[in-house]
Amino acid sequence: MGYTDFSEQAPSQSTRQNTLSNSTKKILPQEGQRNILITSALPYVNNVPHLGNIVGSVLSADVFSRYHKARGHPTLYICGTDEYGTATETKALEEGVTPRVLCDKYAKVHADIYDWFEIGFDIFGRTSTPKQEEIVQHIFRKLFENGYLVEKASRQPYCEKHKSFLADRFIEGTCPKCGYDDARGDQCDACGSVDYEPLDLLKPRCKLDPDVTPIPRDTRHIHLRLDKLQVEIENWSQKASSTGNWSKNGKLITESWLKLGLRDRGISRDLRWGVPIPLDVFSDKSDQEIYQDKVFYVWFDACIGYVSITANYTDDWEKWWRNPEDVQLYQFMGKDNVPFHTVIFPGSQIGTRERWTMLHHLSTTEYLNYEKGKFSKSRGIGVFGNNARDTNVPADVWRYYLLNNRPENGDTQFEWKAFIDQNNNELLAKLGNFVNRVMKLVNSKIYNSIIPDYTARHEDPAFDEAKAEINAYLKQYLMDLESVSLRAGLQTAMHIAQAGNNFLQSNRFDNKLVASEPEKASAVTGIAINLIYLCASIFEPYLPATSRSILEQLQAPFLVIPDHWTADDIKPGHQIGKAKYLFSQIDPRKEDEWRTLFGGTQAERLKTEEEAARAAAKKAASKARKAVKKSQKAEPSSVEGTAIAGAAPITEQEPVDAVTDGVQQVTLPTS
Repeated sequence: MGYTDFSEQAPSQSTRQNTLSNSTKKILPQEGQRNILITSALPYVNNVPHLGNIVGSVLSADVFSRYHKARGHPTLYICGTDEYGTATETKALEEGVTPRVLCDKYAKVHADIYDWFEIGFDIFGRTSTPKQEEIVQHIFRKLFENGYLVEKASRQPYCEKHKSFLADRFIEGTCPKCGYDDARGDQCDACGSVDYEPLDLLKPRCKLDPDVTPIPRDTRHIHLRLDKLQVEIENWSQKASSTGNWSKNGKLITESWLKLGLRDRGISRDLRWGVPIPLDVFSDKSDQEIYQDKVFYVWFDACIGYVSITANYTDDWEKWWRNPEDVQLYQFMGKDNVPFHTVIFPGSQIGTRERWTMLHHLSTTEYLNYEKGKFSKSRGIGVFGNNARDTNVPADVWRYYLLNNRPENGDTQFEWKAFIDQNNNELLAKLGNFVNRVMKLVNSKIYNSIIPDYTARHEDPAFDEAKAEINAYLKQYLMDLESVSLRAGLQTAMHIAQAGNNFLQSNRFDNKLVASEPEKASAVTGIAINLIYLCASIFEPYLPATSRSILEQLQAPFLVIPDHWTADDIKPGHQIGKAKYLFSQIDPRKEDEWRTLFGGTQAERLKTEEEAARAAAKKAASKARKAVKKSQKAEPSSVEGTAIAGAAPITEQEPVDAVTDGVQQVTLPTS
């Protein structure tokens, strides 16, 4: 995905967004069907997401979106970068570029990361668009007309040199709590304090020009009267959290906000990078002059980004966002984003007195920690989205581990040993072994890649127990996914794959069975092939690349996830493709290597990489010198022989699946 337009007038677009936005076939709600609208929290543009960010929002939402599409439901998955606000202006200042150029740069970083993880957005958009301005200003006008806005005066730091008020992150100084001399106006990184005002800083200075001391000056801002909307927000949230079965932490966080009592909150800031306040709502010219240099505070307009990104996807966006009777809205995020989605954004929707699709189900996660610590980009600790590919481990393995450790009910830990073990002992030994074992037998001379006629004993009562077990698991899988219990759903899917292994073991599936009981062998083969077909469907939301590989090997189209498995979708006489390994073993020694690589500071990482590169170059040079000396000592040879001297091919170790080549199998794990 690439960005080509770095102009100041409009954001550039990713290849995926261009393709989807310009498509003539748009995903729209269908009358009489279950229509699913999905959002994941908009990542802040200048933060490279770490694994906790990824599993908590975009990856979880992707699984749920893929599941509903695999069930045949009209489903739209929306996300994009959150681009306005102080943090963007500050970062742009640090990098010496405009906010637009900065956002173009980091929007591409995000898009590339999510592309690698195969996050299947229907559109991955941006908030710095004309549609965002149009819809935010419309909602503002409605709130203004309905009396839910109030103006308040406050004292804020002002820079006389730049003739502007300083937003929180544009003022620095000594922390009034701990004495740290590089605290920001909104937070001290040394002691973590946030309960002070920018003007409380000792020895304050302007971030733009440290030699300038800001002075206090009165300013005016617009506030949203959440206090006037509290009763309606409370009534709505109680009903929605019950009918939509919100995550427990989402309910608790929302209830705590409401219990404390809502207050008015400022929705404007003295910034330039943001959605401008519409001046036509002010009748007084002096008010227009005051607000012409102000924009909306990012927490007010960020959630509206879901709507504007949808509007950039289709002109019929209102069929999704103004259709509460026919559309269910599912929103995915980490717990720190809850109040914006359960109080502020719904309050804004209610205050417009217009018809809106509102939150149905809230899926929130706790924290994914890194090796008993916290992810920290500044200290270089943990795996960030742009680092995962550096391990050369396929994205599906990362998806599996993250979702298998999704922090649904409490914090979980990313641990390298567990990461390696789950690849080797689960993906490889269970799913990979089951698929490869069956495919290779069908590929063998016994069947010549043709599914045998399994009808004679397909309904044999001897197979009823296995079929019933798999259908019980399928029923549980559907319940897990419908309730957004994504981790449980993945574990149930793996139970189905393991049931396949057990089925092969209990029926002694090998070439001896074919020789002694050909009809039974054909029935076992037919059932097993159809179970692999089912696995391609139920694992697709979690492991899309693996699902594609299975379907390619089966030479079959995608099977919509059924309510009941009949074990006969692939018919006798169907020709399959060539067996391929789904997974490879990860060397356990990688644990220490990766822990070292992702556990130091960024400087240490860079130093290690540079040392490794120098060592590799030195080794290659030494090898080349030896090769030259050897060739000089050798007898004259042909041009072809000389050309390949010292360049023998490197033989790569086969995956663990290779030990099960053929039809004689090792004993399979049973749990």
